[in-house]
Amino acid sequence: MPDYDYRCNQCGRAFALFYRSYKDYDAATPVCPHCDSTDVARLIRRVAIAKPSRNLANLSSGEMLSVLDGGDSQEVGRLFQQVGETAGVDMGETYRQATDSLLKGDSVQKVERDLRARADDSA
Repeated sequence: MPDYDYRCNQCGRAFALFYRSYKDYDAATPVCPHCDSTDVARLIRRVAIAKPSRNLANLSSGEMLSVLDGGDSQEVGRLFQQVGETAGVDMGETYRQATDSLLKGDSVQKVERDLRARADDSA
């Protein structure tokens, strides 16, 4: 179980208490270790919540279109990356370069312009 952070309302000092279970935490009356006051306030520290990743390669075609229309170039890049990995064939250098550009944050419009320019140069 985690430490629980408190601040004493009498002496102003911060401290942490450890409880073995939620039951122990619920039953406890926290006491300041510096001045023995029970007038303490629980501090809630910043919490990081991981964004769950989703398998974009298994989306339906409608859901994939929604990702493409969503405007988040990095999400589009992740979609391209996951589809490329699950395709079982080499998608080619152009596909890899477009995917890398999207993952770096280049806009979809910039990547499209770059692809057109490469096609024009090779024609």
